[in-house]
Amino acid sequence: MSEKLNATPALITSITSKYPTFRDAPLKTVNRWLEGKRQDDGAEGLWRIHDTLYDLTDFIDRHPGGVDWIRQTKGTDITEAFETHHITTKAENLLPKYKVREAKLPRNVRLTFREDGFYRTLKRRVRDKLQGIDKTPIQTSRLIIDSLLGSAFVFAFLAIRFNSYLLAVLSGMCVNWTMICAHNFFHQKDNWRMKLFNLAFFSYREWRISHAISHHHYPNSILDLEISYFEPMLCWLPNPKLKGTFQRYGSWIYGPIVYSGMFIGDFVKRIIETLNTGKSSFFADDLITFILPTFMYLSDSTSLGGVLKMWGFIVMVASFGFGLIGLNAAHHHPEIFHSGDKIPDEIDFGVYQIAAVIDRSDVKGSQFAVLTSFGDHCLHHMFPTLDHGILPQFYPVFHQTCEEFETVYRECSWLHHIVGQHKQLARIETQVYSPSKKFH
Repeated sequence: MSEKLNATPALITSITSKYPTFRDAPLKTVNRWLEGKRQDDGAEGLWRIHDTLYDLTDFIDRHPGGVDWIRQTKGTDITEAFETHHITTKAENLLPKYKVREAKLPRNVRLTFREDGFYRTLKRRVRDKLQGIDKTPIQTSRLIIDSLLGSAFVFAFLAIRFNSYLLAVLSGMCVNWTMICAHNFFHQKDNWRMKLFNLAFFSYREWRISHAISHHHYPNSILDLEISYFEPMLCWLPNPKLKGTFQRYGSWIYGPIVYSGMFIGDFVKRIIETLNTGKSSFFADDLITFILPTFMYLSDSTSLGGVLKMWGFIVMVASFGFGLIGLNAAHHHPEIFHSGDKIPDEIDFGVYQIAAVIDRSDVKGSQFAVLTSFGDHCLHHMFPTLDHGILPQFYPVFHQTCEEFETVYRECSWLHHIVGQHKQLARIETQVYSPSKKFH
């Protein structure tokens, strides 16, 4: 295979040719990130896929996945999104109709999708496997999120009725798990369950950019919004100029406070952006956030102040759980690649995803645990539109492809991830990532 890495490959420290425009702006938002991409990607106001420019304007309203995916990414390079969101060849066959011309500049991102490379080889095998898989787990995923949503409301009602903060903790846990499950659905074509991600101040619209487009395609890199969002409080990149002793070790103490404020912090950030730009960052579906407290108020005679106090506690519990699970899910460990570390040049997209992930071994085999913990993380990064419930059926072809391309897939426990994440916060020494190096 031509994508196999030889013993002495050229090494780079970043997957991009340019440092992202606006990355160090004081207020980091998805709109600012997209503005920077439009300046850096060489898409010339159109949509870039590999080295070709397309005008997809007439296709926006007919896109099966929803209009936002295409409308919001105009003027950017959508190569990674196109590759990962379309497993069949149907979309690829439609592209010539919308071709404008070849791009003038080479791609800013160095990730590759060669036909005989790791990712394209795996995608063909997944495409073939899709024809005969058992799809009943998809219904199970829907049942799980629906049950968690109902449980969040039941526990919230009981918490306000009996003034019990213990029951409020249970409600907060269910709110958190519902939102994590909703992440499975906002990667898919438009559906009502994706909107449950808005249950506590987050926005599925924003996360379709910051998570699905930014983080998923460029994890742990300087293009990853889920890295830059937390700076300078939580600094995972091994850059001694970025983090001093306070950030390296103080974050071990104040990290849980950051987790607890994630939901409210995101909401406040959108308010600030709206005030600064004069353009609203809110939509009608953001009102979903207020359904739970409204239900609590209408279902009991408790004062509005009492309801808001209990609801605020539920949101804080949910936010803490989301941060604890999400930030220790798969990406931050000293043996995982982060920008600043050296990595083979022109690395295959699939190999890069493996470099930036160590999967959780302790949730394998439980669909509930996987859905509520961002499990099966590596395969999910490569094929995000596939429901989490069916991902385990693709492990045989995934392991086969890893073996053929001499690329090591790694797993560890959640406790190992939590310890490793704190070590990564403190790490400033850079390292060389080798796709064939086994995890210690």
